[in-house]
Amino acid sequence: MEQMKTIELLRRVQSGALSPEEALVSLKLQPFEDLGYAKIDHHRGVRQGAAEVIFGQNKTPEQIAGIVASMHASGAGNIIITRMAPKAAAFVAKEAELDYDAVSRVGIAYRQPDTPQAGFIVVASGGTSDMPVCEEAARTAEALGNRVERVYDVGVAGLHRLLARLDVLMRARVVIAVAGMEGALASVIGGLVACPVIAVPTSVGYGASFGGVSALLSMLNSCASGVSVVNIDNGFGAGYLASMINQMEAAT
Repeated sequence: MEQMKTIELLRRVQSGALSPEEALVSLKLQPFEDLGYAKIDHHRGVRQGAAEVIFGQNKTPEQIAGIVASMHASGAGNIIITRMAPKAAAFVAKEAELDYDAVSRVGIAYRQPDTPQAGFIVVASGGTSDMPVCEEAARTAEALGNRVERVYDVGVAGLHRLLARLDVLMRARVVIAVAGMEGALASVIGGLVACPVIAVPTSVGYGASFGGVSALLSMLNSCASGVSVVNIDNGFGAGYLASMINQMEAAT
């Protein structure tokens, strides 16, 4: 949306409807807006192709609502809010159009019609306990305009469950492998598919998993080629990166 506004501004200069000096003032006003408690980066979409994402944790409901209102006023849609508590979501829903998922704690404000890319992203999980992180990744990717296939509870303790979905995995443009415990899922998938695999370690597991550190180290030490790793429980980061990979062909 921000890119469209900038292009329209340049077209007005080209047609003579706006002077270069007036356009310069407009561009200077666009980069960010200072709300006192937050500086909204309105040019994020111009630089990166997607609007700024709101990290909801530790923000008050009023602060989240204010940031959403500022972004929407500048033309942003599909505004992603991660790690948002149900109480904050209930407040924001009174102030804005909000699609909220309590499992992932992801809210999408002013959702726009889907424009999915030709390729699709698979989000695979080791177990049902990993679902909050999986859904954070999946909903992030969907909000950024991607088709997502979910392949859940296919951990290595029952490898036949994963092999039964091999047809979907092998047709994906990107696979996000989410697992806790020993984190072996990413290596197994990495050895089966020809596309990039984004590994997400989760904090799911018993004491010796050290809150996801064990899975993180396993994934970092994967012997499968084409596996990259994001931080523990960082479903958002995986969904965002997968979207960038899936849409690279369209961007060129």
